[in-house]
Amino acid sequence: MSAGVVSLAVVGSGLYVYLQRDKLVDSIKSQVLKSVTGSLPGLVDSKLPGTTGGALPGVKAIPGVPKGLGLPGF
Repeated sequence: MSAGVVSLAVVGSGLYVYLQRDKLVDSIKSQVLKSVTGSLPGLVDSKLPGTTGGALPGVKAIPGVPKGLGLPGF
């Protein structure tokens, strides 16, 4: 008897989670975004530089060489 009750409880809870999975996932996503969003402005302001340099540090452009790959169409 008790094994049947436990089996029904497991199947019932699994069915509930399966049917409500979209709502549960959205709820968890919103909770995670709320907790992460609060710390982002401080991280972004302090970690990102105001400007960026060239692709390779210390390499200067060569006069007469086109920018990019130097290939037609690129």
